Amino acid sequence: MKTVRVVAAVIHRDGAVLATQRGYGAYKDFWEFPGGKIEAGETPEAALVREIGEELAVTVGPERYLLTVEYDYPAFHLSMDCFLCSIASGEPTLIEHESARWLDREHLLTVNWLPADLLIVERLKEEGSL
Repeated sequence: MKTVRVVAAVIHRDGAVLATQRGYGAYKDFWEFPGGKIEAGETPEAALVREIGEELAVTVGPERYLLTVEYDYPAFHLSMDCFLCSIASGEPTLIEHESARWLDREHLLTVNWLPADLLIVERLKEEGSL
């Protein structure tokens, strides 16, 4: 099975994290933490800054590594490095996503998360990061 290496940004602000809704593909309308593929020769942190700039037109500052999610989707294996981030500059602008919401701890499970991203939500709830 093909492995796809990606990064995800858990962007936090005022006790909430940013969730984005996919606007394309097999998982259209599911919610996820924004991010994307790591390009050849790129560090996960550099990929994160680049991807969030492309997707949301903001600059993020990775604060700390959270976890790596390993998840088998039907067509590929996902290996996703996740980082807690803050916005260094700009306001999120939807470029690739249908919608976005700031979710506090109480509302984390009010959206239909992608299965791999749900593992990040579980970690956030366990460690009390919000």
